[in-house]
Amino acid sequence: MRKKENQFPQFGRCLNNEGYAASLEIGKVYRVIQDDEAASHGYIRVIDESGEDYAYTANRFHLIQRPAPVERLRSIPNHTSIPDNTIYLTL
Repeated sequence: MRKKENQFPQFGRCLNNEGYAASLEIGKVYRVIQDDEAASHGYIRVIDESGEDYAYTANRFHLIQRPAPVERLRSIPNHTSIPDNTIYLTL
C-alpha cells in the first residue's frame, strides 16, 4: 500500500516553495499524509493548494504534530464536528 491515512494527522509548515509557488505558500501549514515509500526517498506527501496530495522534498517543510489539547477536545461528544484539517495554535 503506497499511502495510508494517518491515525493521528501530522502537519508541516512550508519553508520553501521554490518552483512550486502556485502549489505551496511559505509559512502555511499543510496536512501531511503518511507515505512510507515517499519517505524512503526523502519526500513527504502533503495536501497542497490544489486540494490534492503530492510528494515534495521533506526539507521544504518543518513537521509539527496537532497539539494534544485539540485531540482531547475532539473526543468530547459535543465537539466531534471539528474537522481533521482544523489547526489551533496557541501563542
